[in-house]
Formats: sequence, structure tokens, C-alpha cells
Amino acid sequence: MRRIPIQPADASPAAPAHGLTAPAFKGRGTAWALAHRFSQDQRERDDDGWGTLDQEVDAQALAPDTQLLEERVKSIVARNDSPDIGFDRSVNPYRGCEHGCIYCYARPTHSYLNLSPGLDFETRIVAKVNAAQRLREAFQVRGYQAQPLAIGAATDAYQPAERRLGITRQLIQVLDECAHPFSVITKSSGIERDIDLIAPMAARRLARVDVSVTTLDPALARVMEPRAAAPARRLRTIERLAAAGIPVGVSVSPLIPFLNEPELERILHAAREAGARSAFSIVIRLPWEVNPLFQQWLQQHFPERAARVMARIREMRGGADNVSRFGERMTGSGVWAQLLRQRLRKACDRLGLSREREPLDTGQFRPPAAAGRGGDGAQAPAQGSLF
Repeated sequence: MRRIPIQPADASPAAPAHGLTAPAFKGRGTAWALAHRFSQDQRERDDDGWGTLDQEVDAQALAPDTQLLEERVKSIVARNDSPDIGFDRSVNPYRGCEHGCIYCYARPTHSYLNLSPGLDFETRIVAKVNAAQRLREAFQVRGYQAQPLAIGAATDAYQPAERRLGITRQLIQVLDECAHPFSVITKSSGIERDIDLIAPMAARRLARVDVSVTTLDPALARVMEPRAAAPARRLRTIERLAAAGIPVGVSVSPLIPFLNEPELERILHAAREAGARSAFSIVIRLPWEVNPLFQQWLQQHFPERAARVMARIREMRGGADNVSRFGERMTGSGVWAQLLRQRLRKACDRLGLSREREPLDTGQFRPPAAAGRGGDGAQAPAQGSLF
């Protein structure tokens, strides 16, 4: 895989490369190429007297283009044993996400690629071009036991690159062939392209979808998740999925105090009107590099509320910015976290929204034939049977 060097950040982890008051890149969640936690070097800018710093700032004023990096992975199914998550295996067809959601808990994963969890996470997208082939191979392993597979847990499987590459569609084709149950979570209307595959599987209790709706305010969405579908467009996606008979839920996540948290009940009502059957919510998490990125974003876009927002977050995290303990990291603790859970429960009860997701059938799974679709989604030549 090609390596793209990150733009070095300033020595201070609390300030972006060109200051808290620097204008944001249009269409990007952050303009800060924050150094990751494994960085070996610290760099400082120095004016050499030839206007170098001014030239650098001028160059950075232009939003960088998205670059796709192709990767051929050795495996595609990730497993976890977290009691906080309702699945034990997942598939992510991409690394990084062009949607640019400033709060994304997956941003720190770009550190393992020696890339910045800040700007690089949303501009340096790694496409796992042989994902379908690896999924097929995983299903062919002797003794494989099917359990619901989550698509898009650490990246949006329908981000803009999917329109051209179609990796997610190839994965669903393998799942369809093997009658393997799966779920998808997305904030993209791009999933509508694959209704022709998902709807028949949903009719057999093999598929369900959750659509993330964080706000109904397009202005807030534009700065918080700049390249994701607009709120109204996501509601229309819920409507179209539901009309096709696909069990669809809404994720009001993350809940951010004093930003989208006041909208919780309105979002649930709008999603129910569109056809959502279930709902869940997770309070904001600020692991690793997400913390300074989010706080810088708050100061830039909502300076009058930044202190209140962080004070409330810390109140739900026992005084810390983030807590990673199982059983607490998704829900928070304390009085305010309990109030949020009560609001969610009461609103769901009033609207008839289930807080449990539709069960999927694991008994229909059949291993794929030795010959089938290759990594590019094309049908491989059939291999003659010896019997």
C-alpha cells in the first residue's frame, strides 16, 4: 500500500497547526492534521525569513482532495468480545471515512497506518479491494458458525468511494449467496442502491439496517458531519428502506450535550414517521486523538457553548474526558446519563419504537462453493466436480 506522509502538527496537542481561529476547510470535519499517538518525531515551524510560513498557510487554505489507497487484506472479518456491542464480528470495507464526522470514535484507527486521525482520516481513504474474496474464504473455513455480521462498524460502508468501487455491494452479494445474516449502519443514502439485494434477504430475516440521524438541523449537520447525507435525505432513506420491507432502525448517536441532545425526542418522532421500527442512542465518546480534535472543533464553531458541553461530558464520565470501561463507555454514568436513558425509553415507549433490534436467522447459512465470485465481484470459472 502506498504511504502518504501526514502533515506534521504543532508540538502542542491542544492546538491545530494554524491556530484555533483558523477557518475550517469547506466540506471537511477538521483542518488539523493532528499527529497520532505513535509519532516518533515532534516538529516545529520556523520562519526562515523568506516567507515560507506564509506560503504554507496559503497552500493549506485550499481543502485537500480525497485520495484513495488500494489495499489487499489478508483477512476481513474482525471479532470482538465487548459486552457493550450487540455483535461479535464485523466487516469494514474501508479504512477512514470521507464523511468527516468530527466525533467519530474510529478516527484513532488511522494511527496504525501512520496517518493522522485528523485530516488524513477523512482524506486518505483505504479501500480493501479484495474484501469479498476474503469474506468468501472466511465462510469456507471448516466449522465456521454463522452469527450476524455487522457492516460498517468503524467506517461508513456507503461513503462516497463506494459509488465507484462497489466493495460493499460485492460483500452483500457473498452474504446473499451464502444466506448469511448481516446488519448495516450508515448515514448515507447510498444504501438505496442495494435495496434490490437487501430487501429479499430481509424478507428471509437475514438483513436489517440502522440509519444514523444525529440532528434535524442542516446547519449543525453541515459542520458536524460535512460530507454525510443531509438530515432530510436520511429520513427519506429510512422511508424507502421501510417501504421495501427492510427492518430499519434509527441511531441517535452520539448524543452531545447542548448540541444535538435537545433534539432527541424530535429525531425519534421524525424517524418513526419515516418508518423506523427501533431506536438506540450512545453518548459521545472521546477516545485518544478524538478528544483534542473535538475540543478544537467546539472552540471553533461553538465557542459560547464549549465550556458547558465539556463540563457535561465530564459529568457523565466521572470527571474525565473519556472512560473506556466496559459497561460505561457507551452510556456514561451519573444523574445526567440516567436522565438521557429515561428520555430515550419514554420516547420509544410513546412512539412504539422497540429498543431491541430485529432478530436475524442464522440457521439458513450455507458455505460458499469452492468456485464463486472473485475479489472483483466477477464470477469465477466453475470447477468440475470429481463426483
